[in-house]
Amino acid sequence: MKSGAIRRLAVGLAVTAAAGMLGVAVPGQAHAAATSCEGRKVRSYPFSTGTVEVYKRSGYVCAVTLPRRVGGRQYMMVSLRAYGLRPVEDAGRYKYRAGPVTVHAGQRKVWIKGGVGRGRYDSDGWIRL
Repeated sequence: MKSGAIRRLAVGLAVTAAAGMLGVAVPGQAHAAATSCEGRKVRSYPFSTGTVEVYKRSGYVCAVTLPRRVGGRQYMMVSLRAYGLRPVEDAGRYKYRAGPVTVHAGQRKVWIKGGVGRGRYDSDGWIRL
């Protein structure tokens, strides 16, 4: 083989390998983006068995509950309620997180609840973010 042919073969193999790696990396990144909140984190509320993280973007408020210890499936919940609206809740047996739940709060106050196992967080009132 001539050196030009070898160079083209090497470049072709490198491009093919890079394309294969992108095909593997993109679905994981898309999945991670689909399961988390958008915007900037505005608050984090730790409690005995986990943390409720709250994000805000363009009048929308989003919350997720994360366990302190990741392991098998366990009961988790997150609830978010904008003043004057019904709460949005996600509850069930999860490994990694409950939520995300999102409400359009605008300038309204919100009420936040979260739980992992027997541990709970409750804002015990309306808070402004």
